[in-house]
Amino acid sequence: MKRVKQPDLLGRGFPSGDWNEPAERLEELYQWVEQEAMRLVEWYLADRVRKRRWARWLRAGVVAGAAVGALVPLADLAGVALAHGHSGYVGYVALLFAAVCALSDRWLGLTSGWMRDIAAALAVHRRLEMLRYEWAAENVREVLGPAEGTAGEAAERALAVLRRFSEDVNETVRAETVDWMVAFRTAGSPLTLASPSAGPGGRGTSMRRLPPPNGAGGWATMPRQRPPGG
Repeated sequence: MKRVKQPDLLGRGFPSGDWNEPAERLEELYQWVEQEAMRLVEWYLADRVRKRRWARWLRAGVVAGAAVGALVPLADLAGVALAHGHSGYVGYVALLFAAVCALSDRWLGLTSGWMRDIAAALAVHRRLEMLRYEWAAENVREVLGPAEGTAGEAAERALAVLRRFSEDVNETVRAETVDWMVAFRTAGSPLTLASPSAGPGGRGTSMRRLPPPNGAGGWATMPRQRPPGG
């Protein structure tokens, strides 16, 4: 089977042409914006498939290792010899394998990564549907007649619709990239504590310093003793 090349996030360059025919140029620009958005959705969906496949294998390894590590000692207690006297070693190795799979999934960000991919793809696709309706409304307004402003103002409105869509899509990609960077920095840090996410990135909170013992007044000090009287 011939392997299909995965699209990238770079896309194609901005289309250049003559603006002597503004209606044709606007339609060409709309087609370019729509194709770039669909390319972005395809990239996220293709990346999701790869990450989800590896995440499922690692999670299956966690389940299998934990199951073996728990069943071998129970079999020993029941008098069933499964490992010919090495049940303790087999159980430890199975639990170690499960821990390695779980840490690999966390450090590589596979489970969280494919979830972010599908969320970004759905966000871009939803925004693309809004663009299509907005563009259809602009076309209907032009067909019914320039009742609101001149043709130049209509072209400016169409360009504003496309520019606003591009900015929203870029913001979606930027937010997903920031979430990935935060997750990558905090995944292997031993000084972070797991806590509910404080934002869309799901980032954990770091260890907090202890407050001063006497509240806002600072650290308590011993009072200075008065010298004895004469």
